[in-house]
Amino acid sequence: MPRFEPFPGLRYDPARFDAADVTAPPYDVIDGADRAALLERHPDNAVRIDLPLGGPDPYADAAATFRAWQRDGVLLTDAEPSFYAYRMAYVDEAGRPRRTTGVLGALELSRPGEIPESGGQPILPHEFTTPKAKTDRLDLLRATAANLSGVWGLSPAAGLTALLPTVEPPLASWDDADGVTHSVWRLTDPEVLTAISAAIASEPVVIADGHHRYETSLAYRDERRAADGPDGDYDLVLTYVVELAEDELTVLPIHRLVSGLPQGFDLLAALAPFFEPYPAGPVGPDLATIMTAEGVLTLVLPDGAWFLRPRPEAMTAARDLDSSRLDVALAALPPHDLVFQHGVEHVRDRVESGAAQAGVLLRPASVDQIVEIARGGERMPPKTTFFSPKPRTGVVFRTLG
Repeated sequence: MPRFEPFPGLRYDPARFDAADVTAPPYDVIDGADRAALLERHPDNAVRIDLPLGGPDPYADAAATFRAWQRDGVLLTDAEPSFYAYRMAYVDEAGRPRRTTGVLGALELSRPGEIPESGGQPILPHEFTTPKAKTDRLDLLRATAANLSGVWGLSPAAGLTALLPTVEPPLASWDDADGVTHSVWRLTDPEVLTAISAAIASEPVVIADGHHRYETSLAYRDERRAADGPDGDYDLVLTYVVELAEDELTVLPIHRLVSGLPQGFDLLAALAPFFEPYPAGPVGPDLATIMTAEGVLTLVLPDGAWFLRPRPEAMTAARDLDSSRLDVALAALPPHDLVFQHGVEHVRDRVESGAAQAGVLLRPASVDQIVEIARGGERMPPKTTFFSPKPRTGVVFRTLG
């Protein structure tokens, strides 16, 4: 069976630090202003080491800071291997109370099609990644020899959530700036640890978020194996595993912004062979509900918005996904620039400001589609899914020896 193991976590000293001050969003959703605001909130915020900037060698600086935090008691190592139950409670876009409950542990690394060395179920990526330099994460991993932020995995193992004892008061609980309540429990009971490990090992794990971090961890594993042999801490990666169930996940779409088309290009006409367009009216908060009911995408232009109903005869090469349908149509356009953007309001603002020529709003993929495609050994187009909310970095770190 693929290993999912407890580990002695490295955590901020709870007597000295409020988790709200020192945890951070994932590095890849933080811009310069966000980073500065986090460090202003506390100079020892996790962003200082997970997104190092400045100086001749920011990765060496991050590693030195990480070691200093351990030496000075900013970070303390738990006395025994543990899992960490982690819950995010929030209100979704429709105003409904929701929660996502999962467990942080160390998951055995394996490539697509590669059976884990311990045997059993594989790890399945669910979408392609965009071309992106991985040297940043790999250089940081080499310098710190630690998982500073985890990947997000989904497990089809029914009943996983029920195995996580979250009735007792949490180790820590705090609200972030988006109104999400984060709660963490440390799990050490041997029977509980065994049950969680067995449940996750019984089914393939689908990588939901953090594909680049996962691929970087594989590259680092191969480097360390070449130097030090197998069976090291580097054979596993810090992973937040959530039961693959509709009531535990909020899957949002990632929309598209289009720029660089020739001046005066009629994008609506160019899309008409692939979609039946008709006026959409104002881009408001109820648009996503309307799109789902109508079975349409939405084209946002500076002078208005248009619903795009896919033409079945033009979509024979596309999967039953809006991202795949749009890829078919975009392939017929002149050379252009494509930017991925979550949030309807962000797309509308970028088009209205002139930062993009047009935006295309997509519907989200379903949990069933994610499972079906991953189990079939295939992948969705890049940036199809946006899982929300995002786990915080700094809840727990994992050293790799």
